[in-house]
Amino acid sequence: MLLNPLDYRVLYNPSAYAKSRGASQQHAARSSGQALGDTFTSPGTAQLQHTFSTASSRALPPLRNAPPKPESKPLLKQTTSARLSVAQTKEEAEKEKTEMHDSKEDPRVFQKGRPEYRSLSYDRFEPVETLPLEEGDSILHSVAVCKGSQSPGTIADYFRKLSRLPVEHHTALVSKPRFNTLCRCAVRNLGSFSTSDLIDILKACVRLVLPPTHPLLNACENEFCRRVWDMNLDQVLLVADCWRCLERSVPSYLSILFSYANMNWKDLTLARFVQLVYIIGEGRRSPTDLTQKIDSMILKYLDSFTLEEVGAVCLGLFKSLSGISDHVMRKIADRVSLQIEDMSTYALVNVLKLLRYTRMDHLPLLKELGKVIPVRIPTTNIQGIMHIALTCSSLHYFDEGIMAAIAMSLPSRVTYCRSKDAAKFLWSFGCLDYEPPNEEEFYSSLIEQMYRRFHEFGKFPEHLLTGLLGLAFVKRFPEELIDYALRDEFVRKTRGSKYELRKDLFTLSKSVEIECPSYQGSRLPPQLSQEITEMVLNFAEQEIYVRHEIVEATSLLESMLGGPEYVKNHMILPHTRSSDLEVHLAMDGHPIPFNFKDPVADKKLKDIGVSLTDDLLTQLIKGRSNSHSPVEVENEARPHSQERGDEARTPHVGDHAALSGGTLITDAKLQVEPKSGRSLETPPSLTLNHQPRGVKLALQVSNRNHYCYCSKRLLGLHRLKRRQLQQLGYVVVELPFWEWFPLLKRTHLEKLSYLHYKVFDPALLSRAG
Repeated sequence: MLLNPLDYRVLYNPSAYAKSRGASQQHAARSSGQALGDTFTSPGTAQLQHTFSTASSRALPPLRNAPPKPESKPLLKQTTSARLSVAQTKEEAEKEKTEMHDSKEDPRVFQKGRPEYRSLSYDRFEPVETLPLEEGDSILHSVAVCKGSQSPGTIADYFRKLSRLPVEHHTALVSKPRFNTLCRCAVRNLGSFSTSDLIDILKACVRLVLPPTHPLLNACENEFCRRVWDMNLDQVLLVADCWRCLERSVPSYLSILFSYANMNWKDLTLARFVQLVYIIGEGRRSPTDLTQKIDSMILKYLDSFTLEEVGAVCLGLFKSLSGISDHVMRKIADRVSLQIEDMSTYALVNVLKLLRYTRMDHLPLLKELGKVIPVRIPTTNIQGIMHIALTCSSLHYFDEGIMAAIAMSLPSRVTYCRSKDAAKFLWSFGCLDYEPPNEEEFYSSLIEQMYRRFHEFGKFPEHLLTGLLGLAFVKRFPEELIDYALRDEFVRKTRGSKYELRKDLFTLSKSVEIECPSYQGSRLPPQLSQEITEMVLNFAEQEIYVRHEIVEATSLLESMLGGPEYVKNHMILPHTRSSDLEVHLAMDGHPIPFNFKDPVADKKLKDIGVSLTDDLLTQLIKGRSNSHSPVEVENEARPHSQERGDEARTPHVGDHAALSGGTLITDAKLQVEPKSGRSLETPPSLTLNHQPRGVKLALQVSNRNHYCYCSKRLLGLHRLKRRQLQQLGYVVVELPFWEWFPLLKRTHLEKLSYLHYKVFDPALLSRAG
């Protein structure tokens, strides 16, 4: 079920696209190891489990092993069916092949490009002469008879030979007591092995796929750490590569390796350097003392790298979160943009990962992506496609060709998505505010996959929130997922995440509150909402309200309208994380004062010297209906920085009279001033004012980060904000950066004239009416 916000009538119907997905769903059912109805294992989700199981069952494709057709069917139909079945099987096999991703071997493809890597890395595809089983048994018998009296050279030779046994016998060998005896003999003699013999033993362990925690590997790690400084650079890198193949974490060895490389930096050839960066990436460690040297070495070898090596370097830096200068990143992007058609999609995606991490807006490369990526999408696996979409959204770069190709390809392959992939797709499309031509099939398939991957959200709560926010940007609200995300149980899980998720919870909760008035599910606890509001507003006072473009607009509006009581620089919707300049106008176009909660504003009002006439006294005593802004309905006030009194300009009555064509009108109720100290402004009342006696303007002082790169297309979060402001009765007025920022350098009168044009546009009052 999807919640139906105002003016939204699309229903969640997974069965609507079931036929188009074919056997990809069967793959997901096989790979998940669970029936769809069994994926909801978290406490308190029984109702959600039942709802989804019922809905999903209608979307499942027919079983592959269907009963044979009766023999009475015409032979032609049987033959046609058989051919279609064979064709379907081939199509499924191709799809499976496309989606295959070996996270251990794929990053090592670059090693096939140069013979130099043979001495730096372990090649599991290197052909070896298979050892007969009888000879293996003979070796193990010798181990039992001699009881560890063999020489170190003989022990090393035993490991070399046993690792050449047929692969299907490796598991049985490792579990045999006599092999364990051999391992204990090796441990006792570790100090006596030559370095080359010790490396051969480690390579044999790789070939035999010893578990990472095997006692022999523990002893080998300690011995290699002791010997590093007596080894040559190729040996040091080769041992590090073997540890990676064994999937064993060796932080001590890597620390010594990085120090060794630093001391012998002049000996780093191109292949050694790329292998080092690969090891840095696989170890997820960024040696800070090598950062500048890595930058210099990339520039030295950049023109000589193969394109696969360029991708490998980028992936290593991305995985280790290593810093890289903008200059070097731009040089890499320059080369890739010129050779992008010759680059493998895997290597290209690795470049995009680093481009995304460094926030590099390299337009030539981005434009080239639009030429080559759409045609590659059908043959790119889901994880690669996800990184392409995420790069576009992270860089705020919208290319409809890329996004449409992704959207058209995804529904038939959606069951290959992890929870992370589904969430990032939803986020990327929502962030760019793009609804593709097949939007219903696209979004329905991803929402269903979120349900199917529900069991993963306990471990990765950030993925659920990422996906739900992406959906909220485009006005889609899957009720059961939202209900679960706002439960106390899930909120507690978010606290254990390495990411700060409270603001995402806040944005989701408040968006549902505004856009889905019929929602009856879980909500954030008021205390948590208050804490997050305080956090957001504290940040806004320090980082947002004080920005030059906002301060200047606030000051000029105060001057134009008659004082600080006519303008409020605040967040009407704190959950949208950007500020508003609020102004109220009467139906005749005159500004209405309303901002009396700021002591500084009150002081300036007294300085103006308003005459207390009988009419004014009557207004103050009786008040006027519907005269409060939504913010005034609440009893708490936002803390204001005391410096704003210095920033605000003294009202110029002449400016106000000339520009607004009217006189100062006071329209407010008597209010008790808040106690001294800091208090919080809560979000506005959600009651829609259907009969406004005036118009409430929410002026948006935007900047480049609110829009897609090099365009005037609003990003999803800011589209959501404007939509919600309108639903709360505000009229949104844009001060777009491409108009306002250049004006900041112009004269005072030019800026006032521009703001007057924006605020007193007659069309605003007609919209309010």
